[in-house]
Amino acid sequence: MKHNYAIIMAGGVGSRFWPTSTSRRPKQFLDILGTGESLLQQTFRRISGVIPNENILVVTKSDYTELCAQQLPDILVDNIISEPIRRNTAPCIALAAFKLKKRDPLANFIITPADHLITNESEFERIINLGLVTTFSNNILLTIGISPRNPETGYGYIQYKTEDHKFDQEIKTVKTFTEKPELELAKSFLATGEFLWNSGIFIWNANAILSAFEKHMPDLYGLFDEGWEKLNGPEEEAFIEAIYSQCPNESIDFGILEKVAQVFVLPGDFGWSDLGSWGAIYDQSQSDNQGNVGLTDNILPYNSSGNIFSIPKDIVAVIDGLEDFIVVQSEKRLLICPKENEQKIKQFVTDVKVKLGENLV
Repeated sequence: MKHNYAIIMAGGVGSRFWPTSTSRRPKQFLDILGTGESLLQQTFRRISGVIPNENILVVTKSDYTELCAQQLPDILVDNIISEPIRRNTAPCIALAAFKLKKRDPLANFIITPADHLITNESEFERIINLGLVTTFSNNILLTIGISPRNPETGYGYIQYKTEDHKFDQEIKTVKTFTEKPELELAKSFLATGEFLWNSGIFIWNANAILSAFEKHMPDLYGLFDEGWEKLNGPEEEAFIEAIYSQCPNESIDFGILEKVAQVFVLPGDFGWSDLGSWGAIYDQSQSDNQGNVGLTDNILPYNSSGNIFSIPKDIVAVIDGLEDFIVVQSEKRLLICPKENEQKIKQFVTDVKVKLGENLV
């Protein structure tokens, strides 16, 4: 359908994947799974199975605009939207929605992060097409939920209820959103069978989401609305540069979805992972008979199990007696960390930046 679009959010820094991911070349631009494609390239290719290339937009930090163009030769240059500074997902989505609304008053679109893994792409396409058909004809906010496989504490959760509505029976009404629960609470969520992981993938039309911004984030809405005449034109860049620092640093979940009276969720089961940590990479990778991941000929492990290694092939590494660790070297940076402490990596990166300089992060 000509009114269907996609917005790929590609502005994050991926600090939990340090030292491989750095501020100069973040996670989404890396072939972190060894597939021959960066995560951004995978996402673009996957989305192009649903949306024509000319209708796919990428929102990224201005530092990465050229990198996006290099990695996505099939994207229109004008479809790369540059943010001067990071302001979380609400301003990013508002900017893209305003631009699409001006380009096409009937714009209907999917929003997806650039750095997620999806292994069942045919099922992904089916779910997205079902969502797009629904939101084109209805001014609703729809999020994609993932059937939980374990009581993961690093994801947000969506509780849904089954009630009669006019949409496809696969679509459920959202009851509550819960951000990253403690383990015992996550276990109780799974026991009820009423909870899904929040994938961070959304589907709606421009009118629906902009009406929600106008009601629930009026200041943000007003900032972009004042520049309506400048959007999609030669004055847009200067306008965005001037106002972006005034945008709240707010997620779409907190800013909009948790405030709207009625939100819907479409459960999906298409091999999804947000690849949010080295542990997630471990879970998606093939291991040897000792449970080690990332072994290459230059790594000699002894009495070691359950580890994830990422070491350049021009370095010989002998590792003895290590269990359940992350061992990653990239250029002049080395990380050795227990897998159970991987949530501390963001703090490690901050410490490196403060003590040793920004050039190492």
